[in-house]
Amino acid sequence: MDKIRLGLALTGSYCSFGKLQAVLPALCSRFDVLPIFSENALKDSRFGAGADWLALLAESAGHDPVTSVAQAEPLGPQGRIDVLAIVPCTGNTLAKLSHGVTDTAVTMAAKGHLRNGKPLVIGVSTNDGLGASAENIGRLLVRKNVYFVPFGQDDPAAKPTSLSCRYELVADAVLAAREGRQLQPILA
Repeated sequence: MDKIRLGLALTGSYCSFGKLQAVLPALCSRFDVLPIFSENALKDSRFGAGADWLALLAESAGHDPVTSVAQAEPLGPQGRIDVLAIVPCTGNTLAKLSHGVTDTAVTMAAKGHLRNGKPLVIGVSTNDGLGASAENIGRLLVRKNVYFVPFGQDDPAAKPTSLSCRYELVADAVLAAREGRQLQPILA
């Protein structure tokens, strides 16, 4: 049986890259992973150099990452991926997805993917998930073909509005979405 072709899209939640790195070997062994980077995810931060994260995903996945809107545009029409997972997905990207803005490689990949009726999995990672981003999460929860990696508050005492997905459940969320169902419980 062929592996599920997974588009793994990263947005600029730099502090979450290490959490994704921890589950990356399992994802790459289970799925045929095509890395996709938003332009912000490619920037250097206190959590590492963008070029290093790009190289890590390229080596782990065995595919050159998609890093521009022009590279992402044909993904939908060509049907190159079965499931698209945006992990980590920032509040900024949540807002863009919620309102149909397609100005990054990740949002363009999502637009083309959803246009073809294929599943989009969102792994939330935002400090304002129970604040300004709550409305966008709510709008996306009811969208057809949009699924979430189970998520919850990651530090209620120090960051009471912050939400983060459960990275260890990304693979299970992808498999459930491929079957057309939301992995439960969604609030973890």
